Amino acid sequence: MPLFNQKISPGLSIADDTDILHFLNPDNSDKYVDARTALKNSDIYSIVFQLSADLANGKLKADAPRAQGILNNPTQTSNAHAFWQSMFAQLLLGGECFAYRWRNQNGTDMTWEYLRPSQVTPFLLEDGSGLIYNINFDEPEVGVMEAVPQSDLIHIRLLSQNGGKTGVSPLSALANELQIKDKSNKLTLSALGRSIIAPGILSVKHGGLLSDEDKASRSRKFMKQTSKSENGPIVIDDLEEYTPLEVKSNVAQLLNQVSWTGAQIAKVYGVSDSIINGQGDQQSSIQMMGNAYVKSLARYAKAVTGELNNKLNANINFDLRSAIDPLGDEYASTISNLQKNGTLGANQAAWLLQQANYLPSDMPEKEQTKVQVQPVQMVSSDDKQSTEGGDNDDKD
Repeated sequence: MPLFNQKISPGLSIADDTDILHFLNPDNSDKYVDARTALKNSDIYSIVFQLSADLANGKLKADAPRAQGILNNPTQTSNAHAFWQSMFAQLLLGGECFAYRWRNQNGTDMTWEYLRPSQVTPFLLEDGSGLIYNINFDEPEVGVMEAVPQSDLIHIRLLSQNGGKTGVSPLSALANELQIKDKSNKLTLSALGRSIIAPGILSVKHGGLLSDEDKASRSRKFMKQTSKSENGPIVIDDLEEYTPLEVKSNVAQLLNQVSWTGAQIAKVYGVSDSIINGQGDQQSSIQMMGNAYVKSLARYAKAVTGELNNKLNANINFDLRSAIDPLGDEYASTISNLQKNGTLGANQAAWLLQQANYLPSDMPEKEQTKVQVQPVQMVSSDDKQSTEGGDNDDKD
């Protein structure tokens, strides 16, 4: 049968019920938050950058050489760190990320191509046995690919409302917060633009009625007088009174009244707000904050390894030690405590630190400490008897 006569069974659309409501109510502008718009928010950009960078700093380890090879070099258009950080950033922004697996005839992965969510449309098979995707590639030579099986696509999801078929964007929970902060920024800029800053007030007394032009002219003359006096005393007559003005601005209150939005954004991503404003809970120790951040990274790491284990048919682990402890000092401190407690021997502790690249593998062996032996004078039995005999003679 010719290729153009083949009939592909259409799949069932995977659509959220709220899409119909949004179609009937187009004024519901808080339904969706664009990722490009969200990245203009400094708090969201800070959280997404730190989480995606730390996840990309981790190491994906597979027990199969082919799987490890594609994980180390997934793409030909950029380096591995940039590819994975882009994948994780899209995962944090949209709740899901995609990558197409270009494979050879043997099914071996050659390279992966990052796909934007707007390029991918998922469908459910009519018998419910799996998913298929319609993909719109940027390359004109490839064009549109229809009914792509789910085995050819890396599809990582976060929270899902349809059994794990698609993901939910964390930005959907921040629609109100972002609108409030946007309105607050506009209010603050408006207050700054309309603020009046004056050095003082020059009052005309005794029933003086001046027009607006006369008041402006008198103000200019007064300023000219003060400039010519070279910071000397100001001389005015009895019909005028000058009062220095001290303006207490409330703009700072406008800036601080929505500081809670940063904490709300951090709460949505499951991290402490200390990574945004550098303060957080002042009573929490650095170790407690670090442990909470590690748990947050582990939640996202499980979503990544769950998809990769399924598609690559390998046992893949996400080692986050290099991300949370880049220098390895905490790991070395833990190994040292285990050695002091007697759990590990000195040779075992050194081997673990060498495996973690904390110590060089060609490090020379430890020198043995030299023990200084004190000379001991040996006394023979004859000398001892003669000495005792001499002592007895002395007593006699």
